[in-house]
Amino acid sequence: MRGLRFVALGDSLTEGVGDPVGDGWRGWAALLADGLSRADVDFTNLAVSGAQTRDVLERQLPAGLALRPDVVSVVVGVNDTLRCTFDIHAVAARLDTIYAAFRAQGAVLLTACLPDPGTMLGLPGALARPLARRQRAVNAVVHALSERYGALHLHAAEGAWTTERAMWSADRLHPSERGHRQLAVRFHELLVERAVASGVAPSAEPELPAPAKSASLWWLATAGTGWVVRRCTDLLPQLVTLAVDEMRHRARGTSGRLDLRATHAVSMALAALSVASGEQHVEAARAVRRVRPRRGSSRSSPRP
Repeated sequence: MRGLRFVALGDSLTEGVGDPVGDGWRGWAALLADGLSRADVDFTNLAVSGAQTRDVLERQLPAGLALRPDVVSVVVGVNDTLRCTFDIHAVAARLDTIYAAFRAQGAVLLTACLPDPGTMLGLPGALARPLARRQRAVNAVVHALSERYGALHLHAAEGAWTTERAMWSADRLHPSERGHRQLAVRFHELLVERAVASGVAPSAEPELPAPAKSASLWWLATAGTGWVVRRCTDLLPQLVTLAVDEMRHRARGTSGRLDLRATHAVSMALAALSVASGEQHVEAARAVRRVRPRRGSSRSSPRP
């Protein structure tokens, strides 16, 4: 009899960046795995730094389904907001497909909403607000789909943990060891409430000291610059345009239109999923009618 099987999908957050162990990363998912059961837990981390929803759908999902997990986590979307190709309709459709596939296998699904990268990086308001609006859109979709598929959803987009310095690594984008432990503890609580986790909860106290402020400054002056360049090469021209548009609306007192536009886009994306789901049900019913023998038909039923 195999033990509980836990598979984690996503980006650098789930890969464990910010929680170094030896020459690699550990992270909240590995910490959570240790507390899922008193027996053995088969844990596989498929998350890759820089992954977007498309990467999870096309690369991680097939591998995850093949493992037939009992518990699966899907935490992704921040990298989508940092690309000029950002499309909330596409993000919603991909997440819907991913969630549905795992729930169809009977897996317990873990999801989370996250803080926006602009605020965490401390970008100027005109640059931060467009990114925040995008992240709120992603979070709204994750909220709605998590409810639709009965996922265990962690609200991690706001609260004291987002502003507590000790919770974050030097790059201000990934949790520190303490932050990763906080995520693991909170997910463990949700799983205990659902009677899924039976092991000892992960410790909330880190083994290593929190990064000093000097480490953050050094990261921003060295690796941080390279990170921003790699992540935002295609976004920067568009982000400047978004910032100009932001300032123009603020000067006119019409910033609310931008929020309404984003809200409308989320509503349309979710509505499109509902229509597609309804069409699938109709097509399935038609298929059943096509193969069902008519009443009074002399056609024999296929042998079992």
